[in-house]
Amino acid sequence: MTNVWDCLHFATLELVRSTPIKQRLIAAYRRHLAAVAEDQLPSEVRTTFSRVMRSLAGVQPLRGEDAVTASVRKMSNQEADDCAALIVEIFGLMSRPDSGAVRQTAAVVQLRSVDSAPAAEFDVPVLAATN
Repeated sequence: MTNVWDCLHFATLELVRSTPIKQRLIAAYRRHLAAVAEDQLPSEVRTTFSRVMRSLAGVQPLRGEDAVTASVRKMSNQEADDCAALIVEIFGLMSRPDSGAVRQTAAVVQLRSVDSAPAAEFDVPVLAATN
């Protein structure tokens, strides 16, 4: 299962692709943001996230389309840009060290002592080109 930080990270990566902004927003929502529940987020980003989700799925769809497609279709390019910027802002806030949602990383395992001299087997001879 992907955690909330990963969902926002991958949504942000969707937003930097070369396709039109509206296509990127739809892909970010469908592939990553739809899986995020508001109560999984830190309190400082919940209001902004809720606003993003309403703007991405708040329009009544026409026959044959879903609410996300309808909502993004109705957006101006500026509104789409603003929505994308909010997603990136949420991800940025969650990536800060003082946020409770920072991605957990594995501990670094030291394989050899940093105090010992490097083994001769790892020495690489200097190559010099001559004409």
